[in-house]
Amino acid sequence: MPAHRLGLIVLAGVGLFLPATGFATPAQTLKISTWNVEWLLDSQMQHAPQIPDDIPHRTADDLAALATYAKRLHPDLIGLQEVGDTATLARLFGTQDYQLFLSGDDIPQHTALAVRQGLRVKRNPDVTALALSPTAARHRLRSGLDVTVSTESADLRVLIVHLKTGCWDNPLSETRHSCPILFQQFRALQDWLLQRTKNREAFAIIGDFNRRMTRTDPLFMALNQITPLELVTAGRASPCQNGSSFIDHILLGGDASKWAQPDSLRVMVLPQDGARTLSDHCPVSITLRIPHQIPP
Repeated sequence: MPAHRLGLIVLAGVGLFLPATGFATPAQTLKISTWNVEWLLDSQMQHAPQIPDDIPHRTADDLAALATYAKRLHPDLIGLQEVGDTATLARLFGTQDYQLFLSGDDIPQHTALAVRQGLRVKRNPDVTALALSPTAARHRLRSGLDVTVSTESADLRVLIVHLKTGCWDNPLSETRHSCPILFQQFRALQDWLLQRTKNREAFAIIGDFNRRMTRTDPLFMALNQITPLELVTAGRASPCQNGSSFIDHILLGGDASKWAQPDSLRVMVLPQDGARTLSDHCPVSITLRIPHQIPP
């Protein structure tokens, strides 16, 4: 659906939220974000032979500018895509403030996570079913980074993904382009959802889906049939890149489907039309309000 026909447009913001009212029980807020940082590599790797020539070759000033945006974003938890190594990621999200995690893939791009210090994080096995081998894809794809984050109120299972590009809104009957690969990755997501539902876990799937998902998208509907999901970007267009349909999404399920603070969806707009593009994606954020669990 064209961006101008979507009913709601998300306004650009820097992650400032007004206190919510009307909650009967104490709750903890948690700002979660997703950001594809576009080939965030160290200075040596970005010139390696296997790396495309047209990627951003960032200077120290570029990394400092990205760090300024990261500081303004100020997430509690952020899933990232296209990260090369933790040392470069720490230039944006310093280890004095954040715990950093990377998927275990032996490739230049990784899914990654930065979690604010003080939150407990349990690393779960990577979802390697998303990292299809070269027999299914031209290049090996990225695993999903799977963690459990424990707050004072509850646990949240989080999966960070970066799915195959090129099948933006094609139907399930599509057999060309990248669609068969993306469909296979969504089947892996279905398996992950089945286990979360069986375990009765609160969870979030965040990242670059490379899919213009809506509530009527058949791929989203296939996930939603397993367990009800909150697609926080549904019905809205991104102000990034002059307004477009979202491909970076946050899905909430289990108890977490009820935790999204109303009207807290934000997109931090980065420069996209100047001589220097810091990233071809903009950070997308939502604030969760997590009620304290009452012991049985």
